[in-house]
Amino acid sequence: MRQTCLAISLLLAWAGCLAPQSGSEFQTVFPVDRKSLGVSGSNRHFNLTPGYRLSFKDGNDTETLTVLNETKVIDGVETRVVEDREMKNGTLVELTRDYYAIDSVSSDIYYFGEDVEVYRNGRVVGHEGAWLSGVDGSRFGLMMPGSPKQGQKFYQEQAPGVGMDRAEILSTDERVATPAGSFDHCVHTVEPSVLEKGVKEHKWFAAGIGLVKDGKLELTAYGGR
Repeated sequence: MRQTCLAISLLLAWAGCLAPQSGSEFQTVFPVDRKSLGVSGSNRHFNLTPGYRLSFKDGNDTETLTVLNETKVIDGVETRVVEDREMKNGTLVELTRDYYAIDSVSSDIYYFGEDVEVYRNGRVVGHEGAWLSGVDGSRFGLMMPGSPKQGQKFYQEQAPGVGMDRAEILSTDERVATPAGSFDHCVHTVEPSVLEKGVKEHKWFAAGIGLVKDGKLELTAYGGR
């Protein structure tokens, strides 16, 4: 009898290990076929067409995202380069090159890392936040699902001690008004920080446009060069 009970206990424990993750957990493993990852394909809420640009403003602070006609192979995958230029009171404070790959089957956008230049008084003073998938234990994360659904939770960055951003989709049907226009059926995400407790960033994405609001930063212009 004791052996029978032990066998049943072991079986139940093994079954528990195979059970799906709790809905309260953020997805960390993305079982994608790397053959389908690259720069071909598209995502309705995250435009990676070379030359596409998004401009944002909050008071005297501005941010400009530009999809470059450049690619970089990271962790064995060809990624698209997006330049992120942050200005405060007309002065450059950070210049980032972000690396994204598209799953041509699912249209999911994956984030493979970033090169960062932090500026002070016109000079580079650091590279805080830089990481690349496949280097020092870092792994790529999911940036935007091809078919976003309310309740989805996933890590965007998986660089221990450097970048551990994650996101939860709160809604897929919100209206957002910006200086560049009003947009319906937006995807609303919240990004609770792992490294900075209590910090939460809210973002909104519109179909056919991309990011339209990032916290207090609002979209002022979008389109090609």
